[in-house]
Amino acid sequence: MESASPPAKHRTPVGLSDRLALGFTKFLRFFADIFFAKRYGHRAVVLETIAGVPGMVAGTLRHLRALRTMENDDGWIQTLLNEAENERMHLMTFVHIAKPSKFERFLILMAQGIFYNFFFMVYLCSPRIAHRIVGYFEEEAVYSYTEYLADIDNGVSENVVAPQIAIDYWNLAPDARLRDVVLAVRNDEAHHRDVNHQFSDDLS
Repeated sequence: MESASPPAKHRTPVGLSDRLALGFTKFLRFFADIFFAKRYGHRAVVLETIAGVPGMVAGTLRHLRALRTMENDDGWIQTLLNEAENERMHLMTFVHIAKPSKFERFLILMAQGIFYNFFFMVYLCSPRIAHRIVGYFEEEAVYSYTEYLADIDNGVSENVVAPQIAIDYWNLAPDARLRDVVLAVRNDEAHHRDVNHQFSDDLS
């Protein structure tokens, strides 16, 4: 059985912009912890709908820039759009697991609307800061899914049967359980973390 220990990496902030990006991430984490506590499935539903925004916003803006400048984008656009699609699949998976209430669906609508416009403006002003924010978001996602795994291993969260959408998407075993899904999602988030921190470094 794969360990619940996280693929731990933390990008130490360098300069004011990095510290602001990390501070903003911790600020949102504080409210997520208060609202969701240990309801990790419900937390995932709300947060994954937000997590699907940055890749689409960044991919769209870089696509438009490439059209204007008539220059090659070196694969950034496709990477970002793949990230957005991957995060959407995380959401669709946890919708099957957590079965969000009408209130949570309303919360998703509000959170996505606010965050989309916020991130759009941040990316217009500073793509480097925007990617750093996402990198720190993903660090927190890795941490949250590691806590989720620990609860599953300790019997606090039931290790239910994996939904078919997850089995198909990650090519999991037919008898896969929730733990297998959370491990797959955490690995995705660790990859997004590394990619976005690298994008931010490349723009420095």
